[in-house]
Amino acid sequence: MKLIITEKPSVAKSIASALGVTSRADGYFEGGGWLISWCIGHLVGLADAAAYDDRYKKWRYEDLPILPGPFRYVVSEEKAAQFHILRSLMERPDVTELVNACDAGREGELIFRLVYEAAGCTKPFSRLWISSMEDAVIRDGFSDLRPGRDYDSLYQSALCRQKADWLIGINASRLFSVLYHRTLNVGRVQTPTLAMLADRDSKIVLFRKEKYHHVRLALEGAEAVSDRIVSPEDARVIRDACDGQRAVCVSLAREKKTEKPPKLYDLTTLQREANRVFGYTAKQTLDYAQSLYEKKLLTYPRTDSRYLTVDMTETASVALHLAARVAPFDACPEFFPDVLGLVSDKEVSDHHAIIPTLELEKASLSELPVGERNILLLVCRELLCAAAEPYVYEAVTAAFGCGGQTFTAKERRILSEGWREIDRIFRASLKEEPEDEAEPAALPDFTEGQTFDQVDASVTEHFTAPPKAYTEDTLLAAMETAGKEEMPEDAERKGLGTPATRAAILEKLVAAGFVERKGKNLIPTKAGVNLVTVLPDTLTSPMLTAEWEQKLTAIARGEGDPAAFMAGISDMARELVKTYSHISEEGQKLFAPEREAVGLCPRCGKPVYEGKKNFYCSDRSCQFVLWKDDRFWTSRKKELTRKMAADLLKKGRTSVKGMWSEKKDAAYDAVVVLDDTGEKYVRFKLEFPKRKEGVNGKK
Repeated sequence: MKLIITEKPSVAKSIASALGVTSRADGYFEGGGWLISWCIGHLVGLADAAAYDDRYKKWRYEDLPILPGPFRYVVSEEKAAQFHILRSLMERPDVTELVNACDAGREGELIFRLVYEAAGCTKPFSRLWISSMEDAVIRDGFSDLRPGRDYDSLYQSALCRQKADWLIGINASRLFSVLYHRTLNVGRVQTPTLAMLADRDSKIVLFRKEKYHHVRLALEGAEAVSDRIVSPEDARVIRDACDGQRAVCVSLAREKKTEKPPKLYDLTTLQREANRVFGYTAKQTLDYAQSLYEKKLLTYPRTDSRYLTVDMTETASVALHLAARVAPFDACPEFFPDVLGLVSDKEVSDHHAIIPTLELEKASLSELPVGERNILLLVCRELLCAAAEPYVYEAVTAAFGCGGQTFTAKERRILSEGWREIDRIFRASLKEEPEDEAEPAALPDFTEGQTFDQVDASVTEHFTAPPKAYTEDTLLAAMETAGKEEMPEDAERKGLGTPATRAAILEKLVAAGFVERKGKNLIPTKAGVNLVTVLPDTLTSPMLTAEWEQKLTAIARGEGDPAAFMAGISDMARELVKTYSHISEEGQKLFAPEREAVGLCPRCGKPVYEGKKNFYCSDRSCQFVLWKDDRFWTSRKKELTRKMAADLLKKGRTSVKGMWSEKKDAAYDAVVVLDDTGEKYVRFKLEFPKRKEGVNGKK
């Protein structure tokens, strides 16, 4: 009997279906010599710091750095029942072998191995490594199971990543949180990402727009434009020199240009396009793509490759024809796809590019949730575009001389729409068409030496534009190439994070209050900017994570030393704690909560703030205070609330219901009037509809 362990219940169900296993028990399937069960994501994880010593329950500088040896693992409390099911299945006498069918990647390897280790299992296991959940692909994968130990290096790489993130995350977060008296989450990928957002925000804030001008000549059916001119006086001089004068076409250049079809999607380019076209966050796109994968309609989404392998040529050809039948692509003109252009074994690492599966033939797209349907259509479009003809156009540039200056007019003449025709049909089907770059207006058929008499010249005024705030599209692109200039040419992993982790990083930054979404834009909050300001360059530079990924990739290939890597991480944690032992008083104020004034002091006009027992003037020399336990209020069994204090400061009075009269042993309503004479204690008066009562509000 073989026990198959998957990452999710939905994948276990798909594998059971492909293998013809129909009998369902509590937490697993059984039949045909197979037991099929599942994890629920990470069942086993690293223990919290407090598990090593009770003193770590409190965050204190003197307890840092925390360097466990060895690391301890714990079973997730909310998922413990499934872990016990897996362990009991592993212990069954009739189970002779296991199959690791978790997602084919670094994290999938880690999920299986930690459960295997925590259960104390020693039975042999093999590895299922597939890129699609189609029945045929699953069956092929089981006919070609690989030895589990072939992936030991990948497991070591995953362990190193997990432990290193724990060490730097725990120590740096505690260190800077203790120093600045605010919970500051520091992460190897999220902190440099936040730094990129803060840097862009700073450039936008500091941007000062500058005016510039163009002189324009109105020709016959066209307009020729000067270069950028800063000075308005210079622009007017050129205009005056040209207005009513003769212009001559001094040159006419025609250049044939070709735009190759786009490559297939990897996860990052899919997330970017979905954000651009539909406004989806990176996490939404990943969730939709993962669901489509589990529904067998899409290949494995967590990939960084944009090519297919040679053995997929026939599959890709069939998938292309299926995609061409899906609306709106069934309106595209007939074309002869170039499947070989999609194929390159050397460009594929763990997984090939994302394409629709052959299950597309039986799928009813109208029954899919709208998000999933849109993602599937995007992937179909990309497959069709990638295999289509190039887009070919002629770039026409006409130069004109007038008044001693040169003016140009440009046009793009389309020779062959190619892949852009498919893209145009797709975009036309969208209810909200994305904005495209405006095409230059068509030019008449000018000839060199052609003259134009008495041209009209005019000046137009323009302003330089600030850098644009990051959207998820542009931030994902920036994360992908961050630190690229400093990395060696042969570096396999560049940038921040991996395609599989970037979405979660963005969500963490938003959840922690360091970044907020404004429409499609991602904007760092004040706390986010402050965090980047106080952290060392080591933690805010993309180089750290790029170097880690380089070393982790080497470990995964069996070329790196896990022990040496972890020793370097421990040294880094020690150095951080040693270097940042204290901060200035000014630095501590950076994360102080912003106080909102209750109102303005009636004596000096400075802000009045709320304390635990009073409302006090921010100018200590003023001494104006409204006490919450003033005898005026306690004797009437009322509490001075923030709203009442605000009314007293703004209007000098506040309406109060249900005040108690000891004499009459009854409640009454009245207006309390602030009667401040500048003495140590503030006085109040009561106003009634028919009579007034003065009361001394001394404590």
